[in-house]
Amino acid sequence: MKRPSSLAIRRGFIAAAALSAAFVAGTMTPRAAHSDGPRASPYRRLGIVAQVLAHIENSYVDPLDEDRLVDGAVRGMVSTLDPHSSYLSPEDYSLLEADTSGQFGGVGVEIDARGDFLTVLVPFAGSPAARAGVRAGDEILQIEGHDARGMDVDEAVRRMRGRPGSHVRMTLRRRGVTDPIRVELVREIIHVNSVESRELPEGVGYVAIKSFQDRTSDEVSQALDRLTRAAGGRLRGLVLDLRFNPGGLLDEAVFVADQFLREGVIVTTRGRNGQAQDEARARAAGTRPDFPIVVIVNGYSASAAEILAGALQDHHRALIVGQRTFGKGSVQSVIDLPDGGALKLTIARYFTPSGRSIQAQGIAPDVMVDDGEAPEQPREPERERDLEQHLPSSDRGDPEPAAIPGSDIRDLQLRTGFQLLRGLIRAREARR
Repeated sequence: MKRPSSLAIRRGFIAAAALSAAFVAGTMTPRAAHSDGPRASPYRRLGIVAQVLAHIENSYVDPLDEDRLVDGAVRGMVSTLDPHSSYLSPEDYSLLEADTSGQFGGVGVEIDARGDFLTVLVPFAGSPAARAGVRAGDEILQIEGHDARGMDVDEAVRRMRGRPGSHVRMTLRRRGVTDPIRVELVREIIHVNSVESRELPEGVGYVAIKSFQDRTSDEVSQALDRLTRAAGGRLRGLVLDLRFNPGGLLDEAVFVADQFLREGVIVTTRGRNGQAQDEARARAAGTRPDFPIVVIVNGYSASAAEILAGALQDHHRALIVGQRTFGKGSVQSVIDLPDGGALKLTIARYFTPSGRSIQAQGIAPDVMVDDGEAPEQPREPERERDLEQHLPSSDRGDPEPAAIPGSDIRDLQLRTGFQLLRGLIRAREARR
C-alpha cells in the first residue's frame, strides 16, 4: 500500500523544524496596530521573569539549581494552556520516544490524569502489573511513598520505570473496594505489541489495536493477512476493537484507515481561527475487500483511535458499537529544544471527514452498549470535557443513541458487536 504523505509525520505530526521557525518568527514579529492604537507587545513582561529569577537566585534562603528554576518557569507558562501541552525535559522526551517505539523498562501500565488522580487505562497483558492484579480504572494513590494526587503523568512514569529487576511499590484505590490496595512490582523490559488478533466463528476476524506506535499499521496488515488465510482466503467480516486505546501516532491511524477506505478524506486539522492546516486522504492502492466491519469503542478510546473510528463511521464503512469515546480531538506538535528537551504544543483540532469536531465531544457509537459486568472497566471514565482547561469543541457534537440494556455477560460489547456483524454479513450475502 502506498502511504499518503499529507499527514505522514512522526512524533508530533508536524515537521518540528518548520514549526520551530514559525514559532520564533511569531515571537519576534511586532503585533499589528489596532484601530484603537498600537498594542504593547506582551513580550515586554519577559523582563519581569528575569527580575524574579534574579531575586530568587540572590536572596532565596537555601542554595538552588538555576536550571530547575528555568524549567519551572517554562513548565508554569505552558501549564496555563491546555491539558495536553507541556514542556518535556530531556528525560521526559526520552520516555515519549520509548512509548512510541513499544519497548521500555517498567511495570506495564498505561496511565493518564483523570481529575485529581492518575488512572490506569490498561495493564499490558503478561506484564508485572497485570500479574499483580492491577486493573483498568484503578486510581494511583502513591508511588514509592510519594503522594500521587495531582502528580504529573510524566513524573509518575519516571517513578514507575527503571532498571529491570528493581522494585516499585504502589498504592491503588479501586471502586467497590474499601481498603487501599498495595502492590510491589518487579520492573521488567516491557515489549508492547500494539496489535492482537484471533479468529472468531463463521470466518470472522478480530483485531484489537491497543495503541498507535511505530509500525502499528504494518501489524494490522499482517494480522489481516493471517486471518484471511485462516478463513480460507476470504474474510467474511471483521471486529476492530479500539477499547482502552489512548491514541498515539496520527500517521499510523491514517494508514490503518487507508486499508479500509478506497477514497475520500480520512481526517483534517484546523488551526487558529479554524484555518485549515492539513488533510489526509485515502487511496485505492492496497485497500482491503469490502467486508463488513464493526468497531468497538469505549470512554477510554481517545485521539488517534477516535480519528480511525470517526473516519470509518463517516464513510459508512463500519458500524460503531460501545460507548461514547473520550473526546481528545486536539493536535500536538513536538518541537525540539536546544537543551535536549521538547515543547509539546497544541496547535490544531481534528475533524472527521464530515467536518465533525472530536474535541470534548468524542465519537458517539451507532449502537450504544454498556460494559456489562466486565471488571476491566469498573467506573464511568472521565472524558476530555471533564479535564480542567480543556479546549472547547467547535460544534455541538452528536446526540446520544439509545442504549441496549446491560446483562451479566462478561464482555457484552464484544458479544453484541459480533452478533451485529453476523447480521450485517447475512444481510449482504442475502442481497447477493
